[in-house]
This record gives sequence, structure tokens and C-alpha cells, in this order.
Amino acid sequence: MTDVPDHGPHAGDGTGDTDETDAIHDPLASDWLRGEDEDAASGPPDPTLAEALPGLARIGLRAGLRTLAWMAGETRSTGEAVAAAVAEGQSPVPVVRDAGLEAWEAVARGLGRDDAGGDETGPGDAPGGARRTRPRPGDPPTDEELRARGAALLDRAADVRDRADTHPAFAHILDDLTPDEARILRFLYVEGPQPSVDVRTGRPFGVGSELVAAGLSMVGTQAGVRHLDRTASYLTNLHRLGLVWFSREPVAPARYQVVEVQPEVVEALRGAGRAPKTVRRSIVLTAFGADFCRTCLPVDQGPASPA
Repeated sequence: MTDVPDHGPHAGDGTGDTDETDAIHDPLASDWLRGEDEDAASGPPDPTLAEALPGLARIGLRAGLRTLAWMAGETRSTGEAVAAAVAEGQSPVPVVRDAGLEAWEAVARGLGRDDAGGDETGPGDAPGGARRTRPRPGDPPTDEELRARGAALLDRAADVRDRADTHPAFAHILDDLTPDEARILRFLYVEGPQPSVDVRTGRPFGVGSELVAAGLSMVGTQAGVRHLDRTASYLTNLHRLGLVWFSREPVAPARYQVVEVQPEVVEALRGAGRAPKTVRRSIVLTAFGADFCRTCLPVDQGPASPA
């Protein structure tokens, strides 16, 4: 009996590789097999990028916070400079322009640009590559700036349209005064010069006489200050500001009788030894101080006539 050849799917070598062999010669099947091989070779996504994302986010957040802090600092310093310029009667336009130039320089430096030694000049550079920087509040002014301000004052003095009625220092003086010092100023403005005494040791012909206590008065008591023990410090500050003057000229002799019996004067006389000596002086308001009181303090009446 003759065997009939088997033409089934497993004919030939009996291994069932006929379909795979045919698929290799099929272009579409070959592309599909190559795609599977590439997917198997690439594997899952690289995990290093996902791990780096939190760090990148932190770096970006820190950079943003530093940028905001820098902007806040520049805004504050620019505002202070503009306020100072306006207070001095200057135009704030140059200050704002210089602030913009400095901001441009900061951005250029952040981008890695450095034109300090090059031929190109940016908005923040002067000709020749020199940087123009805006002085910070508190920096000492240069000679050129002082001369420019002096020239501006002379120009204002020649300008008949200038209506500066008050001294520009009055606003700063108010910041340097305590409430008790304001009371003393008003008292001196209303009541006029006040008696004060110095206590010295007694020596023949005044040779070798030593100062025991200076400027003893009743100004603090009569002005009604809250901290009476600080009266000497108050008067020193007012003298520093040019508002009061410790004059060598005495007032009426009868006004010293009450001062010389005050406890601090009596104690100073006892400490001066035998034959102590009192030197009569006075505390007066300067012309500048009187103008300040008229302008800045609510005085209800004019000063008394000098004694």
C-alpha cells in the first residue's frame, strides 16, 4: 500500500516551523517582529528623570524666591532714594532711571553677560565699558554729586518762582525730638530765656577753680517734662540740633534766687568744698529754634520779652 504524502501544517521536518519561515519572507510580518524586538530592548522609561523632578522643582522655587526678594529690596531702596530726592527738592526721574539701569545690569549678569571690559555698552554701562551704579542710601556722596547739589541750590536761590517757605531740616529735626524736648522748646518759646548756674570750687582769684556742676536750671520742672532726670540730656540734644544756646549772659538777678536753692544746686555747692562759687548763665532759644517752634509746634502765644 502506497503512503499518501502529508501536506498538513506540520509536514516536512515535523517541527511546525513552516509558518514562521513563511512569516520571515512576509514584509508586514517582518516589521511587526522588529517592533516587538525594539520594544523589548527599550524596556520601561528611565526612572532617573522622575527622580530628578523634585530636585529641579526645589531649585526653581529657590530661584523664584530669591528673585522676589531681590525685587522687593530694589523696590524699597528705589522708594527711599525717590523720597530723599523729593525731600531735597530734586527730581526723582534720574533716580528711577538709574534703578532701571541697575535692574538691566542684574538681568545681564544673571544671563552670563559681562561687558565690563568689552567695547559694547548696555543701558547700564557708561561709554568705555565703565559700570554706572546708583548709590545706596547711606553711601557717602561723591564730590561731583555735592557740587551738583550746591549748583542746584544756587539755581533755586536765583529763581524768583521758588516758594520754599520752611527750612528743609525741620522735618528731620522732628524725627530727632522726644515729647519732653518738644515741651521744653514750647516753654522756652513762650517764656523766653531761663536762668541757669554753674557751680565751681572757690580759689583765690579763680586760679585753679574746678567745675563741679554745669547748666543747673529749672527748665525741666517748669516745662513739665515726664522724665525730669533726663533734662540735661534733653538740653544737650536741643543744643546739638541748633535749637537752644547756653549763653554766658545772665538774666535778671532775682530769677536766680529760686534756682540756687534747688536740691541739685545745694548738693553741688556742698561738694565744691569751702567757699564755692556759682556762675550765672542762661538758656535761650536760638533764632533757628524760634523759627522751628513757630512752624512746627502749636504755640498759642508769642514769646515773652527777653529778661
